[in-house]
Amino acid sequence: MKIKYDTKKRLVEQIFLLEILKGLKLTLKRLFSKPVTVQYPKEKKPLFPGFRGRHALIRDPKTKAAKCVACMRCATVCPSRCIRIRFSKDDETGARKLESYEIDALRCIFCGYCEEVCPVNAVVLTEEYEYSDYTRDPFHFDMERLLKNWDDFLEKKKMEPEKYLNPYLRPRGLPVGELPVGKRVEVPEEWTMEGQVIWKDGKAVSAKEADC
Repeated sequence: MKIKYDTKKRLVEQIFLLEILKGLKLTLKRLFSKPVTVQYPKEKKPLFPGFRGRHALIRDPKTKAAKCVACMRCATVCPSRCIRIRFSKDDETGARKLESYEIDALRCIFCGYCEEVCPVNAVVLTEEYEYSDYTRDPFHFDMERLLKNWDDFLEKKKMEPEKYLNPYLRPRGLPVGELPVGKRVEVPEEWTMEGQVIWKDGKAVSAKEADC
């Protein structure tokens, strides 16, 4: 295939420097527009609910230990295989007892599957993202470190543990009867099945109205 160039057009562009003028036009336009740069760390953008940051194990409000029941669902569903769990069984009852819980954060892809599949809301990716180091060791979280991550997150956010919620701990739009008991927590109206908003006939309506 032979490519033909419009030599007259190219000559006009070269004489009048049209491409340079287009660039200057864009520069002047942006020069007087409102800046979008955030002056971090003095300024921080608000995070959306369910932001996936540093890992943590949620404490049981009664025992103060990890809520994990060693069901192994998180380790099974994890696509990067970054979760390691060890447990023992009670000889009489057969109940599982958590012995260790480890996460290699450097292998994690922050998909959120672990907290979504957890039936008791034991593991969570908090909204904490300001953590860094010069070596790999600090990113290998054992059970003690994961619990401390939870405590630090609550202290920083000035938040009561019972009031914390994100879309992974309580999936949106699912009937309560289809959720594990541990995920049947209080949620805002827009998170319920009836409160879901969908588009019908070009306008936003609630899922309940759409069924009518």
